[in-house]
Amino acid sequence: MTENTQKIDFATAQAQLTSTSIIAHASEIHGALTGLVCAGFTYEDNSYLAIITDMFNNGEALPQAVKSLISKLYNQLWQNIIDDNYGFELLLPDDDDSLAERSNGLCQWVQGFTLGFGLQQKNTQSLPEDIQEILKDFVEIAQLSSDIDDDDEDSEQAFYEIVEYVRISALLCFSELGVAPEKPSSQATLH
Repeated sequence: MTENTQKIDFATAQAQLTSTSIIAHASEIHGALTGLVCAGFTYEDNSYLAIITDMFNNGEALPQAVKSLISKLYNQLWQNIIDDNYGFELLLPDDDDSLAERSNGLCQWVQGFTLGFGLQQKNTQSLPEDIQEILKDFVEIAQLSSDIDDDDEDSEQAFYEIVEYVRISALLCFSELGVAPEKPSSQATLH
């Protein structure tokens, strides 16, 4: 797996999408990639770019800058999701953004996740019960209202708890259904 030293944050990803006139939310794209991966999409399968293109640009070719962004997000996702220190994070607007913007980002992320997951796992009825429950919860989270009082400390706390639930749930889905990347075979050199 390629080392990716520069972490891509939400603002950078969204700015790149906006500058190329792609009408997509960076959180939703990251959620879709995560859903694919957590449902069993393998690292070695390069068709993720075509899937994302179909989902977010109606099958039309993406600008090279957006392809590169999606590839970096994909590699960053893999590095973080297999991290033993649980370094995986959702790609959401920064804490400096309003709670309404962050809540919208969370809704977009969860919608992307359920879409990507559904493309990889077509028969959700055969999944373990805990995964089915997570998917039901994600559908409800995706419908959260954006009419949130930014000054309300309880809303802020609830938001962080929901984000953490979604993050841990995605990791659980990966641990149940995900396929870790193949490690290169180490061949011993005989002298």
